[in-house]
Amino acid sequence: MMKPYKPTNSELEILQVLWDQGPSSVRIVNEELNKKKDSGYTTTLKLMQIMTEKGLTSRDTSARTHIYTALASEHTTKSNLLQRFVSTTFKGSAGKLVMSALGSGAASQEELADIKALIAKLEDKS
Repeated sequence: MMKPYKPTNSELEILQVLWDQGPSSVRIVNEELNKKKDSGYTTTLKLMQIMTEKGLTSRDTSARTHIYTALASEHTTKSNLLQRFVSTTFKGSAGKLVMSALGSGAASQEELADIKALIAKLEDKS
């Protein structure tokens, strides 16, 4: 089991591409990253090589084009990042996080309905 690791913002962007696209070449990852911000191919390559050394990705070198796969679980990574964020920003209170997020007024009616359904589901389990 991989120990919890806090990826950098750049590593997280690459992981997000790999989670969304599945195993991919550096070129594919770089093209996806460039849709949001300018990212050089060699920078993406170097980051992905470092991520492989850290155990966040694996690299298949059996073909001419190397294919990278995310080894870091999306669910576990996001859960660890969220726990850390709640702990450091909201003193461990998930309620304060939710109140802050909902207080911003950014939630759509559909999102509010989903939140209400989740609360009802959690209350039924109690």
